[in-house]
Order: sequence, then structure tokens, then C-alpha cells
Amino acid sequence: MNYNILLGGAAGQGMNTVGGVLEKVITRAGYYIFFHKDYMSRVRGGHNFNQLRFSDTPLYTHQEKIDMIIAFSEETVEKHRKDLTDNGIILCPTDFNVADPRARALPFKEIAKELGNVKVFGTVIVGAVVKMFKLPLEIAEGVLSEYFSGEILKLNREALQRGYGLTEEKFELPVSELKDTITINGNQAVGLGALAAGCTFFSGYPMTPGTGVMNYIASKQKALGIVVEQAEDEIAALNMVLGASFAGARAMTSTSGGGYSLMVEAIGLAGIIETPAVIVNVQRPGPATGLPTRTAQGDLKFVISAAQDEIPRMVISLRSAEEAFYQTARAFNLADKYQIPVTILSDQYLADGGVTMPPYDFSKIKIERYLADAEEIGEAPYRRYKITEDGISPRIIPGTIPGQVFMVDSDEHDEFGHIIESGELRNQMMEKRMKKMDGIRQDVREPWHLGSENPELLLVGWGSVYGAFKEAVERFGREGKEVGALVFGDVWPLPIRKITAYAKKAKRIITVEGNYSGQLAELIQQETCIPMKERFNKYDGRAWSHEEIYRRVQEVL
Repeated sequence: MNYNILLGGAAGQGMNTVGGVLEKVITRAGYYIFFHKDYMSRVRGGHNFNQLRFSDTPLYTHQEKIDMIIAFSEETVEKHRKDLTDNGIILCPTDFNVADPRARALPFKEIAKELGNVKVFGTVIVGAVVKMFKLPLEIAEGVLSEYFSGEILKLNREALQRGYGLTEEKFELPVSELKDTITINGNQAVGLGALAAGCTFFSGYPMTPGTGVMNYIASKQKALGIVVEQAEDEIAALNMVLGASFAGARAMTSTSGGGYSLMVEAIGLAGIIETPAVIVNVQRPGPATGLPTRTAQGDLKFVISAAQDEIPRMVISLRSAEEAFYQTARAFNLADKYQIPVTILSDQYLADGGVTMPPYDFSKIKIERYLADAEEIGEAPYRRYKITEDGISPRIIPGTIPGQVFMVDSDEHDEFGHIIESGELRNQMMEKRMKKMDGIRQDVREPWHLGSENPELLLVGWGSVYGAFKEAVERFGREGKEVGALVFGDVWPLPIRKITAYAKKAKRIITVEGNYSGQLAELIQQETCIPMKERFNKYDGRAWSHEEIYRRVQEVL
């Protein structure tokens, strides 16, 4: 079983509320969902739509074909009915002029007016949808109690029942037992992972689509006793993070590409003063403002080299909301271990998209601070930047060991932190810092493999393309075609073992990315000398669907 509902209309019409209620009703009825948002950069008006796909088996991505269109505007019907299945249905108000035999014009607005409050018309729609999919009405009534109370709740329950009586059962759903699951989006998963890792300080400046991480952490600050600061800009945000980290807190910030651009000098500062920091870049199309509410994978080459000169760093891309939780917690441990900035690359598609999954296993999260103790430091003056074999100097929290002075400076410095001009010392300190990359390379994780072990065709991608890859490759497998895929999570330093091995097996390799030039393809060529000539690149601000990947591959097979 697999159904897909599209809700479309203008910003401010209540579409998100209706989608949120249906999402909870469907998951509590025991089904899995994948929720995808496509919205314009405006407070009111324009055309936005959400897709709510659900099934009795886990889902990993959105799909193009639609079984039901819930139209809050006539424009929604015109734009999307081409994707409606032959057996699909369009639900719309009676005042819409829709010339389509699949349309059902129902008196949503009239019922809301009869009930004395036009705002409940969305709840009337929920009632109609619940009936058509044979979802339990009592679950829907319970969900409404989380949104409303008192007389307003009573009014909405009546609207729900009136909507339920408007339609008949249309779609067949298999009986599904309640499962132990959660529904979460990518930004929430990152925020939860940070909290599980012991993050106690967050500073950021709102920037779509990265603001959701800050919003989630801020919603927990009182309960968990953490500090959340909305800085005056992204420059201040990362500098505050470095100050908090210097003082011993686990600290992070989130932004998008434009904000990350402003953080570049502070990223270099983190590298030279060897202070841990976790930075989340939720990508959107650029350059400059670009398409601020759309999705992209255009920042890969930028973030692996941001800041003047060279510093040790790590870059992790997120493939799913499930992985986002664990990778964020891991990022804090790696930042502390190597005393480096770690950048987490997400994107709008993953950040705003909701998915049903098993609950996170918090027992898998281990907080590792890698702090030195008094015995390790000894009685001699503290050498914060001590030259060591692995490049990692002993780090203490200032003020925790009596008598030891902690000096830090953005200028080049010696082992004690004193500013220097010596070319010889400069070489020693630069080499010390960059030695960390040898250790980081040992800690990187190889890409996930999907599909055939001996692929005739190998797809290669990174980040949130994982879900589309998974469903496309499974489809090829059912058809008996030898198609495999590698999906990178850790992207810098680039793990090369699996790509080297599978490149030898595959007759053909195609990279699939959400940018213009094929940035991962170029990175793989740079690091391995493996030719990556065939590239599917998408840069319209929309995510890859599994159907689109399937069609493109079919064209070249």
C-alpha cells in the first residue's frame, strides 16, 4: 500500500495546519509517512504545496504520482493534476471552477460558516479525508485536542464530524498495528542529536532553512538548562560559539550558505586556536539570496576550503533524519577529539521533510570530551599548543588547574600561545595542526552501499539523495537489473576505499547531485583519479525523486 496526498495553496491559508493534523492521524493509525514541503519565500500568497506520502512499510523519499489533491487554490489544481492518478481525486471548495471529472467540490466553507467560524474549514477537510481513507475518527478527535481546548475544541470536533459525513470510503488501507515509532524532520533530528551529545550553548542568527535547528534547541533550553543566544549576525554567532567552547561548553551554531559565508574568518580562527565547534549548514540554492526556501547541494566545495590558508577540518553530510541524530552527536566528539571545526551539511529537503522511523537509541550516544587532566599537564608551564606526534595538544578548560595560565591568540604562536614571527616556528605549528588530518582520515566512514554488489551501473551521490537512490535501486533490483549505488555521508576528508573498489567492478558510473557542476564528482576525481564523466546534475531548487532518477538511468541504459 502506498498513497500520496498533495495539499496546495497560498501561504496563510492554513495548509500546514491541515497537513500537520493529517500527519499525526495517519502515523497514530499505524502507518509510515514521508512529508515533503515546497514553499515560496513569502509570508502570504504565492503557491506552496506539501506532499504527505504514507504506507504500511517504511518510506525514504517523496514520489511524483498523486492519489489525492487537497486544493486550497485553483492554481493548485492547474499545476498538479497532470500528476494525479486516473483513480485519484481532487477535493476542493464549491466555489472553485475545476473542469476535471476527478474533482469533488464539497461545501467546506459553507459548513464552516454554518458553525460560526470560517477558520474551521480546514478541520472540515480533515474529516472528509479521514473518511475517504477509512482512518479512525477517534484518533483524529484526539489529535484535535492537542491543538485546541474548551469551546474551540468542541467547535473543531463538530467540524470534523461534519466533514466526515460529506464523503464515502474510497481508498483501501490494510489493517496496520500500532508501532513504536516517531515522526521527525531533519532539523529536529540535528537539534536532538546535539542535546544528546551534551550541547549546552547554542548561538545563531535566523536564516532559512537552518533556523529550525535553533528553534528546536530553544524549545528545550529551559527544561535542559542550556543557553540559546540569538546573535546580531552570523559573524557574532560563531565567535560566541568559539568563546563558549573555549570556556568548556559544547557549543554549536546553524545557518545556511549565506550565513556560513559570513562565518568564514571565524572558521579560520577555530582552526588556529584549535577550539572545537560544530557548524550546521542547511543548504539552499545561491549565490547570494538565491532561492531561500528551496533545496540544493551547492556548498560542498565551499565548506571544505572556507577560511584563508589551510586548517584541519571535517565535513559530514546528512543522508536521512535517522542518521542526522547520530551524526550530529558524533560531530561533537570529533570536534573535541581533534580540536577542530566540524561542519554538518544538510539541505532544505531533509531539514523540512518529516519521516516516520523507530525511536532513537540514546544508549548509542557516548560523550567523549578528550580533556587533559592535571597529571597529564604536570607542574611545568602549560603548553596549550604542545607539539605532539599526532598533532593534538593537551586541552584543559581555563581555570580548572590552579597555577596554569591559558593563552590564546589568532596570530601565529608558539607552544605556549605567545605571538611569534619566526619562520621556523611557523612551520612547526602549521605542520603540527595539519598532522591531525592523518587521524581524521582514520575516523572517516565509508559511503553506504545499495543494490548490486557487482553493478553494471553504479550511481554515486551524497547527502539527502539517499532516499531517492534507495527506492530507485530497489526498483531496478526487482526488474533484475544490476544497478548499485554509493551514498557518501563523510565527505571531507573523502573516504576512498569503497569508491575505488566499486569503480573497478562497475562498467559505468554516474554521479547524481543537486548542483550545477558535479562537485562530488570533481572531488572524487581530485582525490582518486577515477574519471567521473557522466553526471546527472539538478539545480532548479527541487529535490531528486526516485522516479526521476529511474527515468534518467533508463534513458542511458
